[in-house]
Amino acid sequence: MKHALAWLTALALTIPQISTAEGQTMTQDQKDVLAAVETMTTAFQRNDIAGVMASYESEATVVFEPDAPISDAAQLEQMFSGMAAVNPEFDYSSGHEVIVNGAIAMHIAPWSMTGMTPDGQAIAQSGLSVAILRRQPDGSWKMVIDNPHGGRLLTQEQ
Repeated sequence: MKHALAWLTALALTIPQISTAEGQTMTQDQKDVLAAVETMTTAFQRNDIAGVMASYESEATVVFEPDAPISDAAQLEQMFSGMAAVNPEFDYSSGHEVIVNGAIAMHIAPWSMTGMTPDGQAIAQSGLSVAILRRQPDGSWKMVIDNPHGGRLLTQEQ
């Protein structure tokens, strides 16, 4: 029993920190990853496309539509600009999960978004965001892969 307990303790120390529960303690890396995602979301809601783009590595991939990832920075900027026209408001009230392993992190969060089309029609969308971030040489975190449609396979008919 003593050896099993020592093995479990050693295993627990090698598993990356995970935060899912309200009030659960996050490591500084987890807080920094979450702050990077929140900074991008805030910039997007403010129609600050330069701020949005600064949240991504230069060769990042974003999945605006399922099965259609985009990695070209000019296309990404154009897509974000077009989407910002609906004045999106995002809600992550279900929480965030942040997993960090060295210089790589994964952020997972259910989201909902409301907005208004330029012709005045209300829109609402929701999904599961799965984003991969990498620590930069200056210690900041930037997104490398951003898939806001991470839950779509769960809703497809089998």
